[in-house]
This record gives sequence, C-alpha cells and structure tokens, in this order.
Amino acid sequence: MTEDAIHKIAAFDFDGTSIQGNSPVVLVRHLRRRGMLRKRVISKVLAWAAAYKLRLPQSEAWVRGQVFTAFEGMPKAEVDAFLADFYDSEIEKAGRFRPQADAAMSRLRSEGVEVLIVSATFAPIVHRARELHPFDGYLCTEMLVDGEGRYTRRVDGACIEGEEKVRALRAYADARYGAGKWELVEAYGDHHSDVPMLEAARCAYAVTPDNPLAREARRRGWRVLDWDMSVEK
Repeated sequence: MTEDAIHKIAAFDFDGTSIQGNSPVVLVRHLRRRGMLRKRVISKVLAWAAAYKLRLPQSEAWVRGQVFTAFEGMPKAEVDAFLADFYDSEIEKAGRFRPQADAAMSRLRSEGVEVLIVSATFAPIVHRARELHPFDGYLCTEMLVDGEGRYTRRVDGACIEGEEKVRALRAYADARYGAGKWELVEAYGDHHSDVPMLEAARCAYAVTPDNPLAREARRRGWRVLDWDMSVEK
C-alpha cells in the first residue's frame, strides 16, 4: 500500500491548545455569574481543579456531572443552544481561539489532512467552534440524554481524556477508513495527559506545555510551540 493510499489525520486538543484557557472552567464562571450552579457544587468543582493542577488522580466523569447539574432535566436542544451562545460570548468574542491553531489547521487541510479536535470538553462547545474554525470534526465528551430528550448529569460513554483520546481516534478511524489504512500524522497538546495521543503521532507538538509535558517533550525530542496569548486564562 502506497503512502498516498493512507488517510492522514491530525489531532488537536482543545483546552489550553486550540484555545487559551480551559473551557469547562470558563463555563463554571459563566454559570456562577448567572446563578445556575449551587455554591456547594462550585466549591466541589474548584477543589477538583486544584487537585487536577497538582496531578492527583481525579474522576473526569464526576466533575463533568457536577457541571451538568446546571442543565439536568433540560431539553438537549435548549442546552446545546446555550452552550453555543456561551462559546460565542466567552471563547470566540473573547479572542481565546488561538490564531496559531487556525494557521496549523488550515495548513494541514491544504495538504489533504483531516483535522480533528480530540478533547474532554463538552461536545456542543466544540460543535459551535467547528462552524467558525478550519477543522473537520471532533471527538469530545458527550453527556447522556434520557428517553425524553433531556440531559442527565451522566457522561455518555467515556470522557475523552488521556488514553481514551487514542482509543476514540482509533475507533473512529478504523470504522471510517479501515484498520491500517490511516495514520495520525500530527498531534498537538498542552497537558501531560496528552502524552498518549502525542506519542501515537508521527510528529508531536507540545503547545505551551505544563511542566511534566515540557520535560517529556525534551526527553523525546518533540517540538515545543509557544502559543500563549494575553487573555485571561
């Protein structure tokens, strides 16, 4: 099989890589300002975030369930529209989507590479970003919808984090193109949990990396990119 017969894919993390900052954290602030999250829930989420920064083991599904207490029982279409508006006001208009990510995505697409966002963040947020930026699709965390079309606080399947990013990519590409008929040619991430996805790629890029990922990038010879911008993180 020639190289040209192999379908090429590039994967970008979203939070801290494609955008400046962390969209779930920005969402919690957004919900707090609107009185949509109980103080007890906010305290739990902030405690989780502090432990996450210390690289302590944490449940990704649990914290997303806590955030979605704001939307539990609401119609999916209504929540998705709310999250699209949130993206517009707090991510897009705030200038958080990094121009360097736009440029890298545009370059890859011009080379015939399929560009995917692979992220633990909520899928409706990235769905809106896809309408405004040059990537082809996304593999993100989905929340469970009940039989009446209303959101629950439970994750539907797995959070797309760490090793799950590689599993999600493999499942998607094998189903679409066939096992052995695709290649992850480039991957971009900012966090040490992105190492499995980066090491699965032909070329790996550590984007404004945290300290553990910076050390790993130096050890493996991965290129380090400074995409930091002067907006609130």
